[in-house]
Amino acid sequence: MSDTRIALVTGANQGVGFQVAKELVANGVTVYLGARNFKHGEAAAAQIGSGAIALQIEVTDADSIAAAAERIRTEEGRLDLLVNNAGISNTRRTSGPSDGQDGKDFMAEVTKASKASTASLEEMHAVWDTNVFGTLAVYQAMLPLLRDGIDPRIVNVSSSVASLTLNADPSHPYHGGYGPVYPASKTAENAITLAIMNELESTNIKVNLVSPAFTSTNLNAFAGTQSVEDGSREVVRVALLGPDGPTGTFTQWENTPIPW
Repeated sequence: MSDTRIALVTGANQGVGFQVAKELVANGVTVYLGARNFKHGEAAAAQIGSGAIALQIEVTDADSIAAAAERIRTEEGRLDLLVNNAGISNTRRTSGPSDGQDGKDFMAEVTKASKASTASLEEMHAVWDTNVFGTLAVYQAMLPLLRDGIDPRIVNVSSSVASLTLNADPSHPYHGGYGPVYPASKTAENAITLAIMNELESTNIKVNLVSPAFTSTNLNAFAGTQSVEDGSREVVRVALLGPDGPTGTFTQWENTPIPW
């Protein structure tokens, strides 16, 4: 068995996922670069180079997840690192504003339309299917591979907007923007992650939550204020923690705890 770490990063053909995959490969990790569209995954893997392997995985499709797990088992026999990064914030556009509209204006419209009284239940289902149920489905499928892994670790990419503690404070800058679509989906993802942490606390599989901060990606129509390089730093730092590294944490750069 090779001692080269084997990782899967979902949603890795662009944005934070791509940057994380790129930096993990640069640190000697073999990365299965998960993408809904295999051709997009191949293009991203080719851009990174040796050590990046395109893998088709749609986190809302059980057959796709099962096929991805089987391929990793056949080719590697184990998984050492799972980075659950795939996520969406809305269903209105898939690649940011294309009509000249400013990304900040677009996201302001999305937030306004996503209040508890106005949120589309159809959109909420779609976002939660990816961010919540997708995260759990991938965990369930990859757990047997992680149990066979070397110093295995799960890193779930969340957001500080998920924090109930912060958003319950009227003085918090994002207090008024907390809604049931994206922010609450990340809160639910955190709850799922806590359930995973509790389940695995007596095993050697470590589990961490990370917020990449407000990074400029498709997720926010490129309205974010940080580069993908800066926004990905904490995900990469936690993903590369050794066997003596902590478990059960929820942090942002650099190793700053976020209240649940």
